[in-house]
Amino acid sequence: MPSIAEQLVQWAHEYVPTEQDLALSRRALQDTVAVTLAARRDPIRGAVGGLTDAGRWATLAHVLSFDDLHMPSTTHIGAICVPTVLAVGGGARAYLGAAGVMARLGTVLGWSHYASGWHVTCTAGAPAAAVGAALSLGLDPRQTAAAIALAVPAAGGVQRAFGTAGKSLQVGFAAEAGVRAARLVASGADADPRALDQWLGLVGGDPARLELSGPAVPGGLATKVFPCCYSMQRLISAARRLPAELPVDVAIESVHVTTPEATVRPLIYDRPQTGMQGQLSLKYAIATAMLDCSPDFDSFTTAAVNRPAAQELMSRTTVELTPGGAGLLDGDAHISARLSDGTSWSTRLEQPPGSPARPLTESDFRGKFLSCGPDVPGLLADLDWPTAASILKSELPAG
Repeated sequence: MPSIAEQLVQWAHEYVPTEQDLALSRRALQDTVAVTLAARRDPIRGAVGGLTDAGRWATLAHVLSFDDLHMPSTTHIGAICVPTVLAVGGGARAYLGAAGVMARLGTVLGWSHYASGWHVTCTAGAPAAAVGAALSLGLDPRQTAAAIALAVPAAGGVQRAFGTAGKSLQVGFAAEAGVRAARLVASGADADPRALDQWLGLVGGDPARLELSGPAVPGGLATKVFPCCYSMQRLISAARRLPAELPVDVAIESVHVTTPEATVRPLIYDRPQTGMQGQLSLKYAIATAMLDCSPDFDSFTTAAVNRPAAQELMSRTTVELTPGGAGLLDGDAHISARLSDGTSWSTRLEQPPGSPARPLTESDFRGKFLSCGPDVPGLLADLDWPTAASILKSELPAG
């Protein structure tokens, strides 16, 4: 029986994209380039000059937590697959092959892999990046399977890195490793594809979950509306429903949040102290939604997180996590608030804007792109894969 790597490679080489697949690839390209350009002034740029294009661009695509997410696999496909393919001169076909492998491999790894503390964007991402690079370089199926095997040693990354520069750098390392593996094979290196099967057994993957049918990216991609962890998107969307203009003599006395425990697995900071920690905090999701209404990059700075009003709201927020769940959008989020005038307010939300069930409109995307920089909509006009690579090389030069 073919190894898991060989099965994934056969799918990636033989799959014929549909118009729906190609539309997804175009949107993923636009969204990922936009959020990468938004990081032009992020401090992480000073640390990544020594990385390759793939590693540098993937780090920047992820550092602001504004990149897309594949819900079934809990992986940030765009931040890995778009930079990888652009760095090696590939196009939509290579992206879809890599994205499909990443979605399927992440699903094979399963929720238990994520819940145990792995950063699945990295563990599924390094082998997927090898596929994207191999397809871009024109490698044959045997070579592509060998590239996957050579990427296995880099298929790591843990959630303890969340809230630090290590989170996005892990993503950069995974993309860089995939490109390195493909180039080594192109130069004559070889490896046993069954290395992936052995690794899956070691990290708790279940090959029985491998499903090769369906669209290139089964379930589609979720798009973020706010620049923070996807676990916060529903919470912010729900909390924003609190009347925006309370009377001046009415204050929020307390807030209570009820949600399945699985939905907040990445939110490891109860009382964040930095902007990056604020991107991964349930209580700050409530505070920024109620203080800023429509949180943006300024909402996730260290100064914003440490606002007295934000710290005070977090101290007045209690959380009830219901047991179980197996995904970031399981069940619903229930938020209730008690006001100083004796009244109360509550709301529930299942699917936030930007989820596959509630896709963003063209107007929504235009607003997101504009938030990434006043010049970004113009740079994205008539964007294609060669143009995107040129833009990133120009706007984000090495060194």
